[in-house]
Amino acid sequence: MKTGKASVWAIGAAGLIFLLFLASCGGGDGGKQTDNPTHGKIKVGIDDSYRLLLDTEVYTFEAIYKYAKFDTVYGNESDIFDLFMKDSLPLMIVSRKLTVDEEKYLNARQFIPKTTLIAYDGVVFIVNPENPDTNLFYDKIESIFKGEVKTWKQLNPKSKLGEIKVVFDNYKSCNPRYIKEKFKLDKLPPSCFAVNSNAGVISFVTNNRNAIGVISVNWISDKEDTVSNRFLRQVKIAGISAPGNNDPGANYYKPYQAYIAQGDYPFTRNIYCINRQTYRGLAYGLSSFIAGEKGQLIVLRSGMVPAAMPVRIVQIKH
Repeated sequence: MKTGKASVWAIGAAGLIFLLFLASCGGGDGGKQTDNPTHGKIKVGIDDSYRLLLDTEVYTFEAIYKYAKFDTVYGNESDIFDLFMKDSLPLMIVSRKLTVDEEKYLNARQFIPKTTLIAYDGVVFIVNPENPDTNLFYDKIESIFKGEVKTWKQLNPKSKLGEIKVVFDNYKSCNPRYIKEKFKLDKLPPSCFAVNSNAGVISFVTNNRNAIGVISVNWISDKEDTVSNRFLRQVKIAGISAPGNNDPGANYYKPYQAYIAQGDYPFTRNIYCINRQTYRGLAYGLSSFIAGEKGQLIVLRSGMVPAAMPVRIVQIKH
């Protein structure tokens, strides 16, 4: 009987140790659940392309839930993903999903990331206000990024603007990554370079007549935002034709909500909240809020396209 009791105690102790081990792992959360969907403090990594939208979303959430606080970390896509994979961020808001390898890595560490689609974004091409060429063929844009079109004269024989300069916010941001994936490129041509921010892209285009800037529509779409309005006064938004349509009478589409929603604008992408918390914490709360009615209204009012709310398209008959 003594041996049996010892065995029972040994089994019980082993089970307790195993449970304590699981609790200490907690799927990478350390077992310390100091937050819930509407209370606590966490870090959230946000792609700088969506700074204006997320500033409003976070501000509104914190105004409604007084005991919730977010330490917002804005940065380029590559750095945000790096912090997320290193457990420095439980939530990130970005324009691509995790890769298969990234998911396998997290799963091996007992994380089951949850991805929520929150909005549709447009990648915008901006030009100098003095540039008369504000409508561009999709195929010509592709030729620019393939290094086949290098001067404005190749786009318009009457142009006197010289070489085309394409400027991105950051080489590690979502924008150059998107362009390379869109056109299946290994690298960008020498005509492309990067500055330090989206605001820097707009400033460069404002001061260089031969430049094309590549930014997210979020930086120029919110008619009620003072920053967005100021930027809109500094540049022009290029209209883009449908792929394969190089007819002089082609329709050109700008990244307006209706054209993004209907799929007419050819440079669109999704925006996601990706949460790695293993419990229903504040990361879940913010993701649910943005994907819910109030959050989607904020997306709509920002000039972007909400993922869970239809955009009302009004057709005017002449």
